[in-house]
Amino acid sequence: MPTATLDRPRTRSTLKIIDADTHLTEPHDMWVRRAPAAIRDRVPQVKMLNGRRCWVIDGDKSIGTGAHPNSAILREGGKARDLNQFLSLEFEDVHPGSSSLKERLQLMDEAGIHAQIVYPNILGFGGQAAARVDPELRLATVRIYNDAMAELQEESGQRLFPMALLPWWDMKEAVAETERCIAMGMKGININSDPHMHKDESGAFIPDLGHEHWYPLWEVCEDRKLPINFHIGASETSVDWMGQQGWPSLPRELASGIQGAMIFFNNGKTVSNLIYSGLLDRYKGLKFVSVESGIGWVPFLMEALDYQLVEIAEKRGFEKKPSDYFKSNFYACFWFEKRDISDMLQKVGIDNCLFETDFPHPTSLYPIDNLEDRLSALSADERAKVLSLNAARLYNIAI
Repeated sequence: MPTATLDRPRTRSTLKIIDADTHLTEPHDMWVRRAPAAIRDRVPQVKMLNGRRCWVIDGDKSIGTGAHPNSAILREGGKARDLNQFLSLEFEDVHPGSSSLKERLQLMDEAGIHAQIVYPNILGFGGQAAARVDPELRLATVRIYNDAMAELQEESGQRLFPMALLPWWDMKEAVAETERCIAMGMKGININSDPHMHKDESGAFIPDLGHEHWYPLWEVCEDRKLPINFHIGASETSVDWMGQQGWPSLPRELASGIQGAMIFFNNGKTVSNLIYSGLLDRYKGLKFVSVESGIGWVPFLMEALDYQLVEIAEKRGFEKKPSDYFKSNFYACFWFEKRDISDMLQKVGIDNCLFETDFPHPTSLYPIDNLEDRLSALSADERAKVLSLNAARLYNIAI
């Protein structure tokens, strides 16, 4: 029953649950209707390209073959659970709540969700697609997206909180855009996890995130208590939906399933490098979020980093153990995990965990199982933290 509406218990919580990872199916006119006339034909938009409807940028560069809505939630209800069916969906086939504010809020009310953190689709989870065009268009594309997201946040009555995209290829502009988005009331930034794989306007490779090049941005984020979010697949090197993890003999949907599981671990690379960079001895107040990566890998990785530092890098000490930096500076998001989830949340750290649904993506929770039953081994205070209070404090959301 790949498209059936499953009869599962819905969330009926007394908590104001905050969903820390959802996505917006961008309306086809989102950039066009906000762009100045001089670049209206160049900003992201949907048009026919080589006989197919596509998202394009700069007139003819595809950033979304088929103009796929990146939603598995069907218009009539239910969810596509077959890869080929999912890939064949178009904007008109999926639930209006994927892109429309009114229907999104209705779905949230039905599920008992008070607020959602929102990430993009078309420009890439870390805004990497915008880096394919000239600097002027790159910057305009990001600024128009953030303008639209600030509008969405306000129109939602402070229930949808999109994370701002940054022009991370230009530090001066990245800092300026961060400050502009703070002024518009936005609650966090979303950034490419591997900027060092890209070149700047002069043709030089951009330094990695541990380099002093990034200090001006980290200073703003620390000073303004602005969380820095790394969504899985937020760079070309971390996203490979169909690709290399499955053996050649496997059918595409099974290879994709393996890749979908393995991609979670890529965020562990980002977390590890941030800790070993020593950055957090300088900027002790920074808060980083590993988004849509699950939490089960965290205790193992932290123990491994502690061990490796002692055994092969004894002279490279930090002010704290690597695992202690996770406790003081990082958050991770859980959603699909059920087996021993209460025990795992405690091992990771109750104060370091956020709940998400990943709506409306293929692996999202839809409908949502009864969350409080799943977390019955936690105390009431612990459930309140992981479902609501941690996210409210981190993103400065009034509840």
